[in-house]
Amino acid sequence: MTSGQPGTGNARPTSTGAQSRQATTAAAGTPTQPARTSDKTLAETTPDQPAPGDGGTTGAASNGGPEAGPATNGPAKDAARRGDKQSTAAKQGTTAKQAATAKQDGADGGTAASDRTAKGTDASKDDGPAKNDGQAKNSSPAKDGEPAKDGGEPAKDSESTKDGEPAKGAKAGDADGTDKADGEAKPVGPERWEAFASAPEPRPSIFTRVGRAVGRFLIHEWTLAALGALALAVLMTWPTLRYPRYTLPQDYWDPSLQAWQMAWSGHILLADPARLWQSNTFFPELWSFAFSDTLLGYAPAGMLGSGPEDAVLRYNIMFVLAHALATFGAYALARQLGAGRIGAAVAGVSYTYAPWLLAQAGHLHVLSNGGIPLALAMLARGHGWSLRHGYRPERRHDGWVYAGWLVAAWQLSLGFGIGLPFAYFLAGAVLVAAVFFYARRLRTGQAVPFGRRLFAADVLGGVLFAGVGLLMAVPFFKVTELHPYAERTIGDISLFSPPATGFVTAPGESRIWGGLHEGARAALPWHPEMTLLPGFVLYALAAGGLFFSVWRLRHRLLLLAGVLVTMAFAMGTRFFDGTFTYVPLFEHLPGWSGLRTPGRLMLWTTLLLGLLAAGAVTALTDRVRELTAQRIPSWPGPWLRMATLLPLLLVTVEGLNTTPHPVVPTQPAAMRSAQGPLLVLPSNQSLDQHVMLWSTDGFPDVVNGGSGFTPRQLDDVRRVSQSFPDQTSVDYLRTLGVRTVVLLRGEVVGTPWEISIDAPVESLGISRQDVGDAVVYRL
Repeated sequence: MTSGQPGTGNARPTSTGAQSRQATTAAAGTPTQPARTSDKTLAETTPDQPAPGDGGTTGAASNGGPEAGPATNGPAKDAARRGDKQSTAAKQGTTAKQAATAKQDGADGGTAASDRTAKGTDASKDDGPAKNDGQAKNSSPAKDGEPAKDGGEPAKDSESTKDGEPAKGAKAGDADGTDKADGEAKPVGPERWEAFASAPEPRPSIFTRVGRAVGRFLIHEWTLAALGALALAVLMTWPTLRYPRYTLPQDYWDPSLQAWQMAWSGHILLADPARLWQSNTFFPELWSFAFSDTLLGYAPAGMLGSGPEDAVLRYNIMFVLAHALATFGAYALARQLGAGRIGAAVAGVSYTYAPWLLAQAGHLHVLSNGGIPLALAMLARGHGWSLRHGYRPERRHDGWVYAGWLVAAWQLSLGFGIGLPFAYFLAGAVLVAAVFFYARRLRTGQAVPFGRRLFAADVLGGVLFAGVGLLMAVPFFKVTELHPYAERTIGDISLFSPPATGFVTAPGESRIWGGLHEGARAALPWHPEMTLLPGFVLYALAAGGLFFSVWRLRHRLLLLAGVLVTMAFAMGTRFFDGTFTYVPLFEHLPGWSGLRTPGRLMLWTTLLLGLLAAGAVTALTDRVRELTAQRIPSWPGPWLRMATLLPLLLVTVEGLNTTPHPVVPTQPAAMRSAQGPLLVLPSNQSLDQHVMLWSTDGFPDVVNGGSGFTPRQLDDVRRVSQSFPDQTSVDYLRTLGVRTVVLLRGEVVGTPWEISIDAPVESLGISRQDVGDAVVYRL
């Protein structure tokens, strides 16, 4: 098309060949510029295209500058006057980039500019076809792709021809434009640089994503803490898992009882849940499962396996897991309160492996205390509270509150010996928190953020916890009604109340201090419950935490007060006769009279000492980190960091033990075939616990049983059966409903049965049969 006015001579010749371009530029008085491309003429594609000698022209607009100059080619003027409907550029099939170059050429006096000369100028749309009147308006720089007008703007509805027809929508200077070289169309734009771009990262497969997720889970702090607690439990309780089906830690009396408890709860909940509290032992007593702490929370484990060997295996596994949970729970609590990782590890290890707990290795219900710190950690997390940072409402989360109450209820289901003080502690904590909450509101006049959801979680969780406690308490109250002599007295408490020297005396199972404290233990009336040393290393770390700690001063003083108060309660009647400490609790708090061993309150003392120690160790590690960061080079930074592990190492070493692992007595063959109700003789507190374990093979009803107290009826059975077999004992046992009596030959030495075991019984109307090492009498 033409860009000049008709008759002005400002027409630019078409690019129909090298000779035509040179002739036109020479006539215009401008230097000759080589053509960028060897464009073909539209004579090959368009029937009405003028021949090369016809002088078809096109106009090029400059950047608002003068036009290209007069054209001396007469035929070009004629073509412009004829008002061809298509521009010469369109007929040649020039690209948008050539049209933009043509504009620059006009500004440079008709030269064909390269793409670099167009830098800084605005590219215009493709020149549209000439109007029918044969006139085209001058073009100027296009703005944002607007249609060209007079003065240099691109013409509206810019089009380029395709197969002789104008193609609308083509953009000049577009990245998708093409240059023609040797008659071939070549892409121009970002495509030519794509080969230099970095290869896109391949989308990972589902297995890769799962692997990464598992990897992130495995290296998470809580995963490592749980695995570390489990590994440490296996090592510190070794050789518990060496022969887990045949040995028990500490002794085979109370552990046998507790192995039966787990087996019974799991068995009866699957077979007949209504009979849960009417166990197969102490026949024909009612509510016999509530004669001692039940470990009911371990019932899911009791659903797996059957028989005495599986019961022993189950006990040993739960024994190790109880240690791991205690370590993890105390670690979680210390972390939530604001301690560092190493400080929290010190709290966890010292809480679980305190020397005084080694004397409790035969009491799984005492060692199963990990739910206490874990529940407290969850509740603190849900309420957004920590000892180091105080109350942070933005960190509240009702889900953690529900989880905390659930864990607390599970801990209570393991037994009241440890769970009852925990329940009263939670009740006191809720009361104190409510008082402080409203006191602050009255003092400041502003409501402290709490939220309805959090309040609902506390109400529902508290109701759940209280409901579990009441359901667990009902059978124990029934036992107290049926057996009022089972309730403890102040005299019973005095027998188990430790003196002050017990806090620095280690049990004989301590590998470090056991032999050194043998004389001190001999001075204690009942040393298994009075050796209450939590660890000298723990004492030292806690003392240091009073002066150098991440906790605030008031918090340190509160922790110290808690340590002293719990120690006073743990002394029972030895602290001013318990007048201001244990006795008021014994007389006024429901259920407290059932606790016979005040020394087990040392559990709370140990936990508080561990938190004081965690504050000191955290302050130490923070200081070491600051010192190593300031040193250039950082040496001896690695050695200083390793030194922060020394407290953890020391509390671990102090918890090493020499706990024996005796072999469990084998179940007599007679017990496998005997039908209940049955009585096993001899019968006493220790041997009856073995009988309870043997009864896990089928759970026949047995008269034998061992617990925290002995029912009077069982006392009568033991007294009357001393003369068995005779008519009086046979008639009495028949009255109770006993159908089988098993007399163990290996246990009759020194007893009345040593003589009567081989006596004839035909005159008594009963039968006698030797089965293995036992004699079976069928009544």
